[in-house]
Amino acid sequence: MGNGRLLARAGSAWLLVLLCCWWVPVSCVARPARVSGLEASVQPQPCQAPQQWEGRAVVYDHTTGKNSRVLISYDGQNQRVRILDEKKGHIPCKKFYEYIYLYKNPVLFKIEQVTKQCSKLPLIEPWDPYDIPNNSTYEDHYSIGGPGDQIVVQEWSDRKPARKYETWVGIYTVKDCYPVQETYTKSYNVTSSTRFFDLELGISDPSVFTPPSTCQAVSPEEMSDDC
Repeated sequence: MGNGRLLARAGSAWLLVLLCCWWVPVSCVARPARVSGLEASVQPQPCQAPQQWEGRAVVYDHTTGKNSRVLISYDGQNQRVRILDEKKGHIPCKKFYEYIYLYKNPVLFKIEQVTKQCSKLPLIEPWDPYDIPNNSTYEDHYSIGGPGDQIVVQEWSDRKPARKYETWVGIYTVKDCYPVQETYTKSYNVTSSTRFFDLELGISDPSVFTPPSTCQAVSPEEMSDDC
């Protein structure tokens, strides 16, 4: 749109205001526009996720196309996580493992559920809790489900103005701030998505974070998932 047309519209608008003042004996002083409640609302802030909980999850690996169903015991206070592969029917040549992540050490115990064979591996990645970092970017607010059967969630990410894509997207419930889904991306490719469900507050058995006696004489090498 050219500058001439913009100026012409501006001149017409002022002429209309002057005519109103001439014919109608009321004040023509411009009033500030009212701000709606939605516009005046404060930008949402990240909620505080529970520090200790247990539940189930489905982890989808976008590289292999495989889903893994697991049980999770999460202890954010002590920076430790226990993950147990769920056995869903008989799968030929499928091994099921228990993983004990102790980030304060930092070490990972990988235990084969049948033989109790144990591997002790160093943890390279730093502790990354299931929560919404304070510097996260608010993305959306919506309901999951249908009428009469819904939960309200907020979506957050680590997107920044200088970066065009996110490396993390987290969906958390508005009430109680439970994790619903987390997705991680690397080099424009989604690497993994985790869906959480059946969560319960607290740790019913803290001993799940203690490796079994077979881990006293451990192998420093990764165990093979093959038969």
